[in-house]
Amino acid sequence: MTHEGSGGPASPGTEANRPRPRPPGQARGGPQPQPSHGGGVPARDRELRAQGRATVRRLLEAGMIEFEERGFHGVRVDDVVRRAGISHGTFYLYFSNKEDLFKALLRDALHDMETVAGDFPVVTRDEAGKTVLRRWVRKFFDVYAEHATVIRILSQADLIPEEVYGDGLHMLFSISEAMTTGMTAATRQSGQQTEHVELTALACLMMLERVNYLLSAEVKLPVDEMADRIADIRFAAFAPAASAAAD
Repeated sequence: MTHEGSGGPASPGTEANRPRPRPPGQARGGPQPQPSHGGGVPARDRELRAQGRATVRRLLEAGMIEFEERGFHGVRVDDVVRRAGISHGTFYLYFSNKEDLFKALLRDALHDMETVAGDFPVVTRDEAGKTVLRRWVRKFFDVYAEHATVIRILSQADLIPEEVYGDGLHMLFSISEAMTTGMTAATRQSGQQTEHVELTALACLMMLERVNYLLSAEVKLPVDEMADRIADIRFAAFAPAASAAAD
């Protein structure tokens, strides 16, 4: 009879004195189910029992830490199973290789970022609009921090498979599209025009991503103040063109 997982306690290792990536699927406020919990390619057509899901989570958590410490190319399956305290044979019940494990972690990041994109508000040209925009930017900061390891690796296009990088680009453009819609809906209804809105949205998104990248690399910045400043810059960037406002 084949069982879904085995292994004892994780082997002790030297831990760096820095904040650890949050375990996959554990957002602020408690654990939430994530797409990665179904495992990778070998587990795709199986419905995992509780023991199998627990094993997958251990491998994902170990993989997240290894990717954080060693980078994408530096990680080996040996490192992941050693940290997780799980055998090689059990690893291959759920994941084909380290790339498959990384893609599972990426599915969580894409899932949560897509949720953030879907939550982008309609931003009115008043203080209430600025408030909801600031709230959304802080939500983006939170989600980025949760998946910072994966997103940093994703930004290094030469280190990862092309199809994985393509998924990341699709996610970025989805957020940019949501921002374009949310930032211009109110001005469109009033008959005002905002010039080059798609390019403005993409530029604002790149600024937002780079600031979060720096924060994830432990550059000391005041997080709350940076979030509010970015929101205020974005609010100003989408102001209607002067000629339209004068009309």
